[in-house]
Amino acid sequence: MKTLGIFRHAKSDWNDARLRDFDRPLNERGRKGAAVMGKHIRDHAVGWKCVLASPAVRVTQTIELACEAAGETPPITWDRRIYLANSAALLDMLRDQDGDPASIMLVGHNPGLEDLIFDLVPDDGSCPLRDIVEDKFPTAAYAVLELDIDEWSGIAENCGRLVHLVRPRDLDPTLGPTAIS
Repeated sequence: MKTLGIFRHAKSDWNDARLRDFDRPLNERGRKGAAVMGKHIRDHAVGWKCVLASPAVRVTQTIELACEAAGETPPITWDRRIYLANSAALLDMLRDQDGDPASIMLVGHNPGLEDLIFDLVPDDGSCPLRDIVEDKFPTAAYAVLELDIDEWSGIAENCGRLVHLVRPRDLDPTLGPTAIS
């Protein structure tokens, strides 16, 4: 069995229209969400052996703030292929992992991360957490999948179980969607 973590970057700032998408930083809510999620990820205690992350600014800031709040920094590999990657590309990256670590966390972007969950977890009604992801995998959401594989090269569709899902608003209601009146 292998363990896959999926951590979406926190809420980004759209105020500077001159910035390329890749260069957008986190907004204040995103900064707070990244820190809250960092503590949760630490307390969830998977012990990530490898982190594969997009080098986009909003991802690097999410990881920096999460690690600072957690008080620990796992080994991180920055890989530009994760930026805007679809599920098929993410699966290929996972299949090619050297050293065959027991656990890998991907930190990146939607829709690729969300679609990866859909591809790995069967849509057979047995996973209520999958239903939540179908509704929305929001910024700074964190998911953990257990994969029925012995080596990363064997990762394939429907080989996983979604065993943990936390959104920032689950830990701090002020980080949820704002009410519309």
